[in-house]
Amino acid sequence: MKKYLFIIKTQIIKSLTYEFNVYGNILMQTIIMITSAYFWRALYKEQSTVSGVDADSMLTYVIISSVLSVLLITNVERRIGRSVEKGTVATDLIKPVSLFGMFFAEDIGSIIALIFQNMVPILLIGSIMIKVPVMADIRDLPIFVVSVVESFLINWLIAALFGMTAFTAVNINALIQVKKHLIRLLSGSIIPIWFFPESVTKVLAALPFVYIYQLPLSIYIGRGTRAEHLWQMRIQFLWLLILTVLFLLVHKRVTRKVMVQGG
Repeated sequence: MKKYLFIIKTQIIKSLTYEFNVYGNILMQTIIMITSAYFWRALYKEQSTVSGVDADSMLTYVIISSVLSVLLITNVERRIGRSVEKGTVATDLIKPVSLFGMFFAEDIGSIIALIFQNMVPILLIGSIMIKVPVMADIRDLPIFVVSVVESFLINWLIAALFGMTAFTAVNINALIQVKKHLIRLLSGSIIPIWFFPESVTKVLAALPFVYIYQLPLSIYIGRGTRAEHLWQMRIQFLWLLILTVLFLLVHKRVTRKVMVQGG
């Protein structure tokens, strides 16, 4: 455990040194957040509610979505890609630490740094320029936190599974960007899925993506009852278990392949 804590500490220090990237990310997220806020204000101009959500709640949704986008950043796909591209993956696998455990620790360290570098500034900017994103019911805070933790784990597992395609595709840099924006679209980060046609909504509800952004955001703005949220969290946990099992199976297969054939 000490090894992974050291990796987390090292990654925090490393992340704090790249100030230009921090300012760039804050600027990008701020532009997306404010643009989205103007879009929803225009949409709600002549309507009090849409799909059971009022304009005030939708603006809160936009701000918290921008905040969550910081917590849901992963770098595991790129780390796998670089390791395969450089041919160091075989030696990485025989190190005295788990390869994916190391990647996970690095992502945790990056997120801890980003909480102070990006999340807090984005939250302050959103509160000043749009509105203070007050939670609909503070009593739902514990289940919101649990849902966010599970969201991160689901997102990380999807990223790790996607990253393992590098063992066959070698260079996946372009695909990583496609996957990133596709997940944000399908997860309700940009447009809540309740605005989609019913047939599309049913399909998306059966996929794990909505449990990355849509569920915690719905809990935060109070769309739906607590009983509905708890039921959806059961499905979220089920997806977490499914992806964990899938990750372990794929990890075992690609590890065996690399150890036999080499990096």
